[in-house]
Amino acid sequence: MFEAFCNNLCHEKPFITVEVNPPHGASLDPVIDAIKKSNLVEKVSGFSCTDNPLAKLKMSGVLSAIKLQQTFGKPVIATMSMRDKNKLSLQSSLLGANDFDLRCILALTGDPAKLSDQPEVKGVVERDSTLLLSIIYHLNNGVDYSNKPLNPAPKPIYPFAVSNSYAKDMKRLQKKIVKKLDYGARAIITQPVYDLENAKELLEIFEEAKEMSIRDTAKEAQLVLGQFPLVAARTANFIDDKVPGISVPKAIIDEMNLAAMDGVEREKEVGFALSKRIFDEMMELHGKVHLMTHNRFDLCSELIG
Repeated sequence: MFEAFCNNLCHEKPFITVEVNPPHGASLDPVIDAIKKSNLVEKVSGFSCTDNPLAKLKMSGVLSAIKLQQTFGKPVIATMSMRDKNKLSLQSSLLGANDFDLRCILALTGDPAKLSDQPEVKGVVERDSTLLLSIIYHLNNGVDYSNKPLNPAPKPIYPFAVSNSYAKDMKRLQKKIVKKLDYGARAIITQPVYDLENAKELLEIFEEAKEMSIRDTAKEAQLVLGQFPLVAARTANFIDDKVPGISVPKAIIDEMNLAAMDGVEREKEVGFALSKRIFDEMMELHGKVHLMTHNRFDLCSELIG
């Protein structure tokens, strides 16, 4: 399953993944029911599962990913955050997940613990996400992080990483991509992209980064363009003003603000039309998109068509 998933990623075929946020509760069933009702499963290559985003308490991302994968028979990219685990716990989780055939891992440093909704939470953060990529590199060579042989060795793990979609100095962004490729990332998922020229520039610097990387696996690495659909003017303004590493074009913000003046329904109509256009442009340009919608699976299904 994972080999076909990654082969699909590396070839000229449509590749669409959808982010799933586990609940603040003890059952994933309502999320699973929402996915089933959306008729989304047959339209996507797979899913991803978040790991306590914004340091807010959610059900385990790894366990949720296992349940999603077993329910739908589609590969799930499980996010693992450096914020909450040391290298011992990370290795333990990876080995356990491997036995359940959960083998696509998205390495994140994680949002700061100070954002948490839990009192006095302290982040672990032994290092940034490159430590997790390095751990996966070791496991893929049949040894733990201290180079002791694993018996049995794990099945191949496919490491993913993330990147901002925009920076004032795009060469600096490129250096960060090169670093993640050097540590073995097989694919980079970007923050949301809202402009075709931005997407083209990202693809250009990514191809250059692959040539700059010292790692052989970088030659087949892929860029996946993130998209967070805009169906509210407030969201468009917030993302552009407050979220680092993302740029929403002024023309889109202006159009959403004007639509909002005509009521909620008009705002949603214009937002969906803009989001659909952006999605279609990204798919035509590159064919590899990761959708993030805060579990709006019906919206994902409509966008894909």
